[in-house]
Parts: sequence; C-alpha cells; structure tokens
Amino acid sequence: MLTIKLPQIFRVHQVPRIFWEDGIMSGYRHPKSSALDCVLSSFQMTNETVNIWTHFLPTWYFVWRFLVLSSSLDFCREPHHWPLLIYLLLVCPYPFASSCAHTFSSMSALYSLGCAFAYGAYAMPDHWLSGVLHRYFVPVAAFNSFVCTGLSCYSRFPELERPQLSKALRMAAFMYPFLYDNIPLFYRLLFCFWSSCAWNEAVAGYCYHLLFALLTGFLFASHLPERLAPGRFDYIGHSHQLFHICAMLGTHFQLEAPNQGLGPPNPRPKPRPVSQQVQHSYPGDPCLSVCLCVIVTAQQG
Repeated sequence: MLTIKLPQIFRVHQVPRIFWEDGIMSGYRHPKSSALDCVLSSFQMTNETVNIWTHFLPTWYFVWRFLVLSSSLDFCREPHHWPLLIYLLLVCPYPFASSCAHTFSSMSALYSLGCAFAYGAYAMPDHWLSGVLHRYFVPVAAFNSFVCTGLSCYSRFPELERPQLSKALRMAAFMYPFLYDNIPLFYRLLFCFWSSCAWNEAVAGYCYHLLFALLTGFLFASHLPERLAPGRFDYIGHSHQLFHICAMLGTHFQLEAPNQGLGPPNPRPKPRPVSQQVQHSYPGDPCLSVCLCVIVTAQQG
C-alpha cells in the first residue's frame, strides 16, 4: 500500500538565520526541501500553509469573475474594455503566482502593472486626457516594475548584515509602484470629497480598495500581532496571512469598481469615448502590452 510521508517541520533555531521571521518560532520547512516536499507541505500545518491557500483559492474566484465578465462584455471587438481585459489577465495569475511562491519560495510580480492599465483608462481625470501623464502613464509603470523588481531582489543581499535597510528597500519596492499607479485615483477621490460629488458604488469600491491596501502595507511593515506574542501565531493569524486576506479583498473591490463606472469629477456635456482614450494612450495590439506585463517577473526568497 502506498504511503506518503509528510516532510519534517522545524523550529526557528533549527533553520539558518536568513529564514527566520519576526515572532514566528515554529512551523518552518527544511530550507532545501524538494519540489515534492514543498507540495506535500501545503497539506500539513506549517507557517506557510495558510499563506498558500489564502492566495490559491482566490485565484479561482478571479478566474470565475473573468469568465462571467467575458460572457457579458465584448473583449475582442470593443476597445473600451481592453484595459479591463489586460487587468484581468494579470489579476488572475498573480495570486496563483504568489501561492506558488509560498509553496516553492519564489515570487512573480505582475499586479501593479495591470493596475496601471486599468487606472490609466478608467480613473484618469478628464482634463488629464492626452496630457503628458496620461500618454506616458503605462510606459512609466512598466519601467517602475523593472526597477522595483531589481530593488526587491537586491534587498535580499544586505538582509543579514543590515536587516533594517533590507526591510526599507523591500517596502520601497512595493510602496513606490502602488503610489504611482494610484495617482489618478487619489486625485479623483480627493476632488470628489472636496466638491461633495455623488457617492456611488464605484467611489465606495475604490475607497474600500485603498483601505485594504493601507492595511496590507501596515501588516507587512509591522509584523503584528506575532511580534507582541512570539510563538502564538506561528500557524494561524500571523501578519503575512492577514496581509494576504487584505490584499485579496482589496483586489476584489478594485476589480468591481470599474464595472460600476467611476464618473468624471466635473460634468461634461459630451464625455469623450474611453475607446478613443485607450487607442490614444496604448497604441498597437493590446497583446503586446500583455506580453510586456508577463515578462516583468521577480524572485523574492
């Protein structure tokens, strides 16, 4: 009879220091686990198990939303929907890539560039259209992705000698593309609050997205609650698991907000068709843009 032996789990002092996590005292896998051991470990309780499943399961939710939207929107022939299509093509694999990252200790970063496509088309203020920022918004986001990928990789080198510098570099690699991608959204929401515009579902969705984005950043930087009670949250409830949950909820609201239609900050007698905005800002075949996004990958140990 075939029997499967689950991999051994280690305490913090049994693994090299570079693998230690703040406040996590147990549940570590062997640093040189085989691919089979990594897969098997996702079915036993380690400090990575919940991390794996909190991104693996949402992957299929986003795939389902993609299929639902594909049945109701004409992605092939309507340029208005191309940025949303590109966003969906990146949102679907990014949690799966993260799940694989926690399974095999690597990561692929595609998400922020997809946000730039969506926000550049659907959240850009009307009087910014055809301006310098609108024209170069996505190319700069692509450049940012390459720079922040390199920064995230480099942050691993000083991790033992200068852990604070390593942490700061990694935070910058995540925060900078987030702040840049959300420039149009920040402006739209601030203008909406200042001018007391109508509160609709799109505005609410973007506000919820930003709330969960701030929570993910706070959890990533603070390592709470495990720093307050080391060993208590090794398997369930530590900051990276909460980080995953907040990230998925934020992505959900970010996906739904464009479908509600974020209106312009100022009423116009005749809005410019978004298809013209898309064709002006992202010339050429959108498949080329997708290919550009796919090659922007990074490893984070």
